[in-house]
Amino acid sequence: MSQLQTLAFCLMSFLVFCRLSCAQSEKKQYNVLFIAVDDLTINLASYGDPIAKTPNFDRLAKIGVQFNNAYNQLPLCNPSRASVLTGMRPDTIKVYDLDANFRDFLPNVTTLPQLFKNNGYWVGRIGKLYHYNVPAAIGTNGHDDAASWHEVFNPKGRDKEEEHLIINAEPHRKISAALSWLKAEGSDTEQTDGMIAIEAIKQIERHKNEPFFLGVGFFRPHTPYVAPKKYFDLYPIDSMKMPFSPENDRDDIPYAAFAHNNKVSNYGLPDSICLEAKQAYYATVSFIDAQVGLLLDALENNDLMENTIVVLWSDHGYHLGEHQGIWQKRTLFEESARAPLFIYHPEAKGNGTKSNQIVEFIDIYPTVSELCDFKLPDSQQGRSLIPLLKEPNQAWKGVAFTQVLRPGDGLPVMGRSVRTDNWRYTEWNEGEEGEELYDVLNDPNEFVNLANDKNYDGLKAGLRQLLDKNISGKVPSTSFNPDRL
Repeated sequence: MSQLQTLAFCLMSFLVFCRLSCAQSEKKQYNVLFIAVDDLTINLASYGDPIAKTPNFDRLAKIGVQFNNAYNQLPLCNPSRASVLTGMRPDTIKVYDLDANFRDFLPNVTTLPQLFKNNGYWVGRIGKLYHYNVPAAIGTNGHDDAASWHEVFNPKGRDKEEEHLIINAEPHRKISAALSWLKAEGSDTEQTDGMIAIEAIKQIERHKNEPFFLGVGFFRPHTPYVAPKKYFDLYPIDSMKMPFSPENDRDDIPYAAFAHNNKVSNYGLPDSICLEAKQAYYATVSFIDAQVGLLLDALENNDLMENTIVVLWSDHGYHLGEHQGIWQKRTLFEESARAPLFIYHPEAKGNGTKSNQIVEFIDIYPTVSELCDFKLPDSQQGRSLIPLLKEPNQAWKGVAFTQVLRPGDGLPVMGRSVRTDNWRYTEWNEGEEGEELYDVLNDPNEFVNLANDKNYDGLKAGLRQLLDKNISGKVPSTSFNPDRL
């Protein structure tokens, strides 16, 4: 090769290198706004609720993809949040109660926010992402994971100072577990969740010129249901109704299916009190909806909608009196196992579409990782939802697994459930404490338990095999606190 040819070859190589370097440097880095809402069920207008006033959840559904059939892995705050943020099932991280720490079993696991830290992002948390005792731990770090964040912010508002004003319909219970509420005086910004929104806006503006992952966790609508009075005014008490249940609804439901703190219908309270609690729940949802709107406004006002991914999820669903008086969470019925999930990506072809495919909350970790071109660092057990962001109702064959551990009567009880397109099958202590089988296509409210019908023995066997391959039905041998289940 002549000297001239060598020079020309070197020049061409240099130009190719420059082009590749420029392409790499111009590669878009997406911010992530990661919003968690505590105890939010699918009673939102965009999910079909006829009375919900939720314009900003609905707004997110219109600009992103709403997942109509998204299922958590364990309907209790600490296990669900740990599962979402590690991308692993409760059986893998050994978290079943409100006290366990996933790092006690997997000390080197890389959490989702930690993954962004490792890739050069500023990563911050405001409010409740990991578990908090609500309302006791508001204003503290709760059960946080320090390795996940660069900075954390723990606002504490008027709702903490005015706990003595809260109406507790069950005085023998703490307000954290009882049907309890307060029509608060003052403005949104005096409440903890209002302060969380304001702090989030500050951090968005502060970090808008660098890639960021911002976790924003709202404490409501967790009990006590606290919101400014104007949100209660959106829901006149005469517009509230108790959900329909057949008269014999509970006759074919195993005793273990009812949460240990909610065995008695409606906690033994009259309908009039339950309707007030339901009004308060809806009011608090609308209060949180307003705060979500402020966050979306902040992205728009700072020209960040084109390079920010928004993920909004709730740790689990919530009962409001279904099945003749079930309240709150900790069941394996649809109302508790299913929860809202929205994902907005600026370039997703499916934006503005609702996906009816079955997905799991452990799918969030691999989805967000892949959207930002990060390699999964550990053995995450979910499935990327990017195909559904492109075509929300393509063939998917999704299956969801949810479990819950109960104190039991001397011996703890493990419930595990599988949800397919057509069926939900649930068993308690591997069937020894009862089984449930529901045809969710024809019986979406799960009123008719088919588990004892011999015609479905083959179907049950197949669904049980799916459970055996994915989650354990055995009570864990690792330590857990039965008083904190």
